[in-house]
Amino acid sequence: MEARNLKFYPLSLRKAFDKGEALDFLTSSFYIENCQGVRKLFSTLSTWELLNLRPSDILDIPDRLYQEHGVSNEFLSSVMNKFTIQSTGKDVLERAFDIKPCQFMLATTRHYSWPKGAAIAGLGSDNAIGIPVDLGARVDLVKLEERLRQSLKDEQPVLAVVAIIGSTEEGAVDPLGRILALRKRLQAEGLSFIVHADAAWGGYFATMLPKDYNPGDVLHLPTEMGEKDGFVPDASLRTQTQEDLFALRYADSITVDPHKAGYIPYPAGGLCYRDGRMRFLVTWTSPYLSRGSVTSIGIYGVEGSKPGASAVSAWFANTTIGLNQQGYGALLSEVTWTCTRLSAEWAALTDASSPFICVPFNMLPSETGPDPSDEKIEAEKERIRREIIGKTNAAIIEEDQNRPEDDKVVKLLRELGSDLNINAFALNFRYKDGTLNDDIEEANYLMQRVIESLSIDSPDDDPTKIPLYLTSTEFSDELYGDCKANFVKRLGLEQSTLDLMVLRNVVMSPFPTDGNFTNNLAKIFYETVEKETQCVRERNKLGPDIYNFLIQGTDPIYLIHLPMFHVANHRQQLILSVEFDSKSREQYVSMKTAYPSEPMILVTQDKIMLKDVVEQLGSFKAQIKTKESGTVLQNIDVKVCQKVVSRPLNSKYRLKDYPPNFMPFYLYGSEDEANIDHVITRAPNSQLSAGGCKLQWYKHQEATIWDRPLVLILEDVREAPMQPLPPNAEIGSKNGAIIAHRSPRLEDPGVIVVPLGSNGAVKPLPGGNQNGHQNGHQNGHHNIHPNSGHRNSHHDADTTGARSSQTDHFKAHREDESDKLHIADVVVTSETRSGAMKGSNFFFRPGAVFKVSVWEDGDPSKESSKFASFEPGKFIGRGILTLGESVYVDSEAMNVDLFKKVDKVSEWRREFDKIGKELE
Repeated sequence: MEARNLKFYPLSLRKAFDKGEALDFLTSSFYIENCQGVRKLFSTLSTWELLNLRPSDILDIPDRLYQEHGVSNEFLSSVMNKFTIQSTGKDVLERAFDIKPCQFMLATTRHYSWPKGAAIAGLGSDNAIGIPVDLGARVDLVKLEERLRQSLKDEQPVLAVVAIIGSTEEGAVDPLGRILALRKRLQAEGLSFIVHADAAWGGYFATMLPKDYNPGDVLHLPTEMGEKDGFVPDASLRTQTQEDLFALRYADSITVDPHKAGYIPYPAGGLCYRDGRMRFLVTWTSPYLSRGSVTSIGIYGVEGSKPGASAVSAWFANTTIGLNQQGYGALLSEVTWTCTRLSAEWAALTDASSPFICVPFNMLPSETGPDPSDEKIEAEKERIRREIIGKTNAAIIEEDQNRPEDDKVVKLLRELGSDLNINAFALNFRYKDGTLNDDIEEANYLMQRVIESLSIDSPDDDPTKIPLYLTSTEFSDELYGDCKANFVKRLGLEQSTLDLMVLRNVVMSPFPTDGNFTNNLAKIFYETVEKETQCVRERNKLGPDIYNFLIQGTDPIYLIHLPMFHVANHRQQLILSVEFDSKSREQYVSMKTAYPSEPMILVTQDKIMLKDVVEQLGSFKAQIKTKESGTVLQNIDVKVCQKVVSRPLNSKYRLKDYPPNFMPFYLYGSEDEANIDHVITRAPNSQLSAGGCKLQWYKHQEATIWDRPLVLILEDVREAPMQPLPPNAEIGSKNGAIIAHRSPRLEDPGVIVVPLGSNGAVKPLPGGNQNGHQNGHQNGHHNIHPNSGHRNSHHDADTTGARSSQTDHFKAHREDESDKLHIADVVVTSETRSGAMKGSNFFFRPGAVFKVSVWEDGDPSKESSKFASFEPGKFIGRGILTLGESVYVDSEAMNVDLFKKVDKVSEWRREFDKIGKELE
């Protein structure tokens, strides 16, 4: 807020210098230096120069007006009330001076309060510009300078650059000293801004610096022996971190949270200004509370009245403990030592024989030094095990007495872990054969299970039985970029658009190193991860298994494998053309003809290696089951004839996004009996399959096209807005079957007129509430339900208009011969919430009609589903698809996690319901 008000103050003052305004008598006499040091009349400064005055020069203006021209503060305040941003709002000034939106810049790892603050201040969160971070999660200075120079070139005002002094996720300290130096260089070129230090987390660590410290000073590492029992040495910070903490004195403003490293309860918080006059930029007076006193803290900031207890608590703690090297500095030095001891444990926790690996986020010296290699890294880990792990603090210091300075263990310890007191690290597991997992989703799954074991995850958890508490965060491509990519690589994982889960421990106490307690914590952690690794291995084990298939069609017969994201054996979208033995085929066809809408599931009778059977076009024994009747046919001889579709569903093959304005399906079968199965692009997802469909082409297609790998696109369905689809009960799915709701609505027109054929002839399709094309719910017309008790007085006109509009849309679709997606003006919606009543009004139901296009699969040999969705192959044609009676929808089964410990949401809801009843 202060940065915004400071940036706009010169503009407001310039308005007061306009002819006829109160300060117009100063237009030819008040001078000021622009940020490049050129002295000019204030009234002649360009808008860009006004926006880039140095902060100190802006704050000097009221005093200079008084000292040089006799303008009193009272008079200036009364004049400026008319022009300040607090009165007019920023939009008025932006329009008056024709300026671009102001921005501020900070690392992408910023706290969520920054974009929130930008929204509150009226800047808009989009103008909180995230700057990529380096491999240590500190702001990338090169990228920052590039963005600032672009702002200078484009004359886009920059309010502030924020340096994060201790990120809450990684404990990273931005290079504040170099940011201040960068500002100095840019001011000489015409760009000025304030530098704010977000030291909410790390501010108190400045007390570790001696009062006489200067950048470049070498702080002695702990070498003196203390009492052997309970001895915790002081540890200094990295040299660069020390220098950036020292630079806090040169920042324009600093935020610091005593409730973090100050060990003071909420809601203590502090805001410090290098120039105290900045506080007047957010001043609002409330005499009835302060009794006229201008010293009341309530006039500063946005809150107004504030509790005094937290401020007194902060003052009392700071005074008692001391904001110096002997007070908080001593406490945080011991905390830093403890943090480095824990970081050593994480770094050396695992070796080549371990069932998992533990990788610290902050790289070891051997990784960042010249010519890094696996051998050097392992040698350094072995040194950590030999000289740190298992040693008491006293033993480490005592053994260091006889080591050369460069070989001291405490020197190595200072290079381990984060800049402050947070250790971030991640896990990956090995398969039984020693191979390292390369799937980021499965590594995340392991870490999620570890977190559930070492945190309060359900109301049944006993806090006294959890030996160690950990928290977690996530690294996304958007926020962490190359930093995430590097960490993923170090974990042995393939690059992925999925977020990477990261574990973290925060050290607030110096005492866990007493008696080498940190090593005990590491052992507990190792045992926990080892146990959870067994579970994750099990869900990723490939071997013989029982498989379930949805059966489609009768000639030929197709099997659609029912996949599961959470079981490796079933992480596959697979469609097969098969043959049954003659007797079984006859019985199956008879049942399918009699019960076309009832899903029939083929289940293997024995465990099989499905991959081998498919590749060899082999055979297996199976049985047919239905939810209504159980097993209805056994001992079927199934022969695989053709692999129609086979794509893995591992995370590395799934896509980042759902299709935004279409819905893709695999298409197979024949001219007389088309079948479709939804292309699974990402998770979570749903099984949407339909057999016995009718595809009516606008233009004649040869029957040979059915020999090609085909993809069908619903061009009037937008998948992304629907995902994830609601539960089966809400859809109206009963055991996977969708039964269309056929009750006619009042006044529904009888037919939909669909243009077909090259001569423009039309063919009527039966009405009966197919999928909403006829009753206008997608194009602004109202639905009339039988039990509504009223009718729309404009209904006749509406339905006539709807029918005409639909005809126009079908005509436009039919005439589109381009090989681009036809984005429909009329979009089919799901109508899911009405599905739980009689039958289903879900969009994907028997008799539903869709405008479609058909393409060849872009590359059926490739694992990625993008070739069956975003990047299909050759365009074939367009037409109308009518779903048959065999429609199968299941939004739950493929997303079920059989290894999940507890349904956390349900458990907590039951607990809250229980508490609510007791309170009643």
